[in-house]
Amino acid sequence: MTTVPLPYRVTAVSAETADCVSVEVTPVGRALPDFSPGRFAMLYVFGVGEVPISVSAIRDRHRLVHTVRAIGAVTDGLCRLGPGDTLGLRGPYGIGWDLDRAAGSDILVIAGGIGLAPLRPVVHHVLDHPGRYGRLHVLIGARTPQDLLYREELEHWRRAPARVEVTVDRPGPGWRGDVGTVTTLLAGAEPRPDRTTALVCGPEVMIRHTARALLTRGLPEHRVQVSLERNMRCGTGHCGHCQLGPLLLCRDGPVTGYDRARPLLAVREL
Repeated sequence: MTTVPLPYRVTAVSAETADCVSVEVTPVGRALPDFSPGRFAMLYVFGVGEVPISVSAIRDRHRLVHTVRAIGAVTDGLCRLGPGDTLGLRGPYGIGWDLDRAAGSDILVIAGGIGLAPLRPVVHHVLDHPGRYGRLHVLIGARTPQDLLYREELEHWRRAPARVEVTVDRPGPGWRGDVGTVTTLLAGAEPRPDRTTALVCGPEVMIRHTARALLTRGLPEHRVQVSLERNMRCGTGHCGHCQLGPLLLCRDGPVTGYDRARPLLAVREL
């Protein structure tokens, strides 16, 4: 890990939705240490600033993908990058998904909106290690069908095989799928409480409701992992902006067990 951004070159850009793009980068020279699912990098747009973005695909040791939504000056700058452009990366930072602890269990991935991006490498990892895990079930919630990420890739996951279900808040013309919050998909998922590990990422309100629904269905808190992202700025735990109770999320998260997160999520985000 380095606290000085290293130069990376954009090798591909894919438009995911009207305001989200996936940016693939490779090192210009020295590469950062290896990333793992759930960890993040600080992405620096020269002359603009930097933001924390979780890795959304690990193509190989040095080819990384980050999915970015344009919501501010830095993310706007990232979304305007094209092949051949250069940006700075530092990291990897944080604690990722505990996939070693999940070995042998069914994997239930639950994503809301762009929360699918940090969970996408989990799906890749599970599919790349047949026999190490049990059933793979992916539940996805989006605002509209047009806001759904990785639509073509979802079909590949279904053939892999994984069970993939999608629901939207506002269906629009032609939508024939489920409508409602992602928690409505749990009834069909039927997780086995004694052998399921649930990984949850999305808006904080979605995480709270989803975790409670999982507990209601019998999953113990230690079998539920959540990804929390509040006001990260430095990535190193020095500025304190991401403090949540005793945790500095850029250092002690973003992924943590729900047994640790539950009392902290009762504190409203400012």
